[in-house]
Amino acid sequence: MITVPGPAQPAAAGDRAAAAPAVHVEGLQKRYGDVTALAGVDLAVQAGEFFTLLGPSGSGKTTLLRLIAGFERPDSGRIELGGSDVTRVPPYARNVNTVFQDYALFPHMTVAQNIEYGLRVRHVAKAQRRERVSKALDMVRLPGLGARKPAQLSGGQRQRVALARAIINEPQVLLLDEPLGALDLKLRQEMQLELLRVQREVGITFVYVTHDQEEALTMSDRIAVLNHGNIEQIGAPVQVYERPRTAFVAGFIGVSNLIERNGQRITVRPEKITLLEDGQPDPPGIHVESGRVQDAIYAGVLTRYVVDLDGGGELVVSRQNAEAPDAREGGAAIARGDRVRIAWRTEQAFMIPTEPSPGPNSEAAGTQSGREL
Repeated sequence: MITVPGPAQPAAAGDRAAAAPAVHVEGLQKRYGDVTALAGVDLAVQAGEFFTLLGPSGSGKTTLLRLIAGFERPDSGRIELGGSDVTRVPPYARNVNTVFQDYALFPHMTVAQNIEYGLRVRHVAKAQRRERVSKALDMVRLPGLGARKPAQLSGGQRQRVALARAIINEPQVLLLDEPLGALDLKLRQEMQLELLRVQREVGITFVYVTHDQEEALTMSDRIAVLNHGNIEQIGAPVQVYERPRTAFVAGFIGVSNLIERNGQRITVRPEKITLLEDGQPDPPGIHVESGRVQDAIYAGVLTRYVVDLDGGGELVVSRQNAEAPDAREGGAAIARGDRVRIAWRTEQAFMIPTEPSPGPNSEAAGTQSGREL
């Protein structure tokens, strides 16, 4: 049966497997011809974490996932699962399962047969298979659909079947390669919460690959942001969003609000910036600049203003439409070409180093952030 683990217990003295991370990679390198997919990555994922590998196409996130799964061999480096070296172990001998974007369901099998397939390969008794399939269907909220074929299901339902099939074997680690990429926006947002619920329920370590920043922020315990085969930052969602460590992280997660002042690059998020009313005095502890609105973009619940600053550079400012004076008329309170003053609290702006700190691929990359200005 699918079990829900109790509270984690301290590792016994000398028990390496109990104390080890669920996934540990060290010095992982992979090249395809002249292309460096991974440039010496170090990473540790703790047991029970929902850990996300986030980055644009070509950043190395899927390559890293395939190396952990065993579908590819690294050129150098080491991969451990639960403290055991699996660098040269074939995929079928690793205690991991993978969920792909295309689901890879067997079209000639029923939903129940798809889910129980791994149990049949392991020669689990038929009665036990039926019991575990029933529990798995309940877990992914598809009770009573075991007799259907995949073609009779919606995209979201097929994704749930693929998830149930992967989890029913109770792997040590579940690897998910952009499993929601084929779904429409509304369904994808619903499935984000469903995936998080299932992960919390079963307690299996999830390593999730996506290029969707909102998806990563919504579901993850921690995020590793990859770029050109390197990890630029590792941290909790609030850390990588509020305190980006590099210019790439600042621009890739959210809006790239970077300007240079006094020889330093600083970043401040759009929602932290306030548009000051005419005649409003500068509050204490507030940094104020003036500029001209280059564009006003209405986005329903908020309006984004692109402001060209007199001091150089431009910033995007987000303002809730409910706060705008003419929100009831549905128009923007401030129009393109208007002169404005904008302000932010000094502690909400952070310096972005010109050069990354040493060891961008290490765990230390998650503990260092831009300094407050």
